[in-house]
Amino acid sequence: MTFRFAALLAAPFALCSTLAPAADLGSLRTLRSPMMVQAETYVVTLTANGQFMPRFPGSDKLTGIGYPSLNIRRAGEPPRFAAPDDGFSISLYDEIPELRFGPVVRVQGGRYYSDDRRLVGLRKINWSVEPGIFLEYFPVSFIRARVELRYALNGAEGFVGNAGLDFIAPIDRLTLSVGPRLSFGDANYVRRYFGVTPAEAAANAIIPAAYRPGADVTAAGVLAAASYQWNETWGTTIYGGYNRLIGDAGRSPIPRLIGSRDQWIFGASVSYSFNWTR
Repeated sequence: MTFRFAALLAAPFALCSTLAPAADLGSLRTLRSPMMVQAETYVVTLTANGQFMPRFPGSDKLTGIGYPSLNIRRAGEPPRFAAPDDGFSISLYDEIPELRFGPVVRVQGGRYYSDDRRLVGLRKINWSVEPGIFLEYFPVSFIRARVELRYALNGAEGFVGNAGLDFIAPIDRLTLSVGPRLSFGDANYVRRYFGVTPAEAAANAIIPAAYRPGADVTAAGVLAAASYQWNETWGTTIYGGYNRLIGDAGRSPIPRLIGSRDQWIFGASVSYSFNWTR
């Protein structure tokens, strides 16, 4: 049984790649009675993460954040694969090693005038929290498919999701992974980040006309990562990803005239592991 948790120290996350790093709270099972409880040893992993991503969905400028993460698993259990762009999740079912599902949450950064002066006249969008569910499946040991469906609250409201496929290559202490990504959203979600009202178009000197997008696939891209376990204590990970805004999001004047349809993410982390007995 594995427990993994990550806590954010900075708010902004990019929409199209929803660049958030991987975190997994593992599986939750029924607690045993006090008479059955024996001392157990766990492996605790503390990780320091850093990431660069677009300042707002559709931006052509990058911003950086840093945050810690925590992973707890039983000693002797192999660590599960997790991609750097997975949402923060809890696995409620892992009786079949190839299948897992449970709740997930992501944080999406907002869009503010301070991000880019060319946004003058466009609405400010506060950060959003996106709770939902995830499903993960390994058809074979070196391929993982994962889908997340979430509902955004606060800055934006609407359904949003991500789908990805990872090809995993463990080579001794090195683990390489690469795979395609898709992002999608309903009409309310896409309009919040990529729509332009007539009043906004009149107030902005760059955007000539209103734009009303609908539900669509918003981005397609790829993510690659390399993790190296130096010893039982220390490990490092580096990763990079690219997403292209497509569909109604890609046709929006916000990325086309103010920002960019090309969205990049880069990140690295350092982890420290130790044993804990309770």
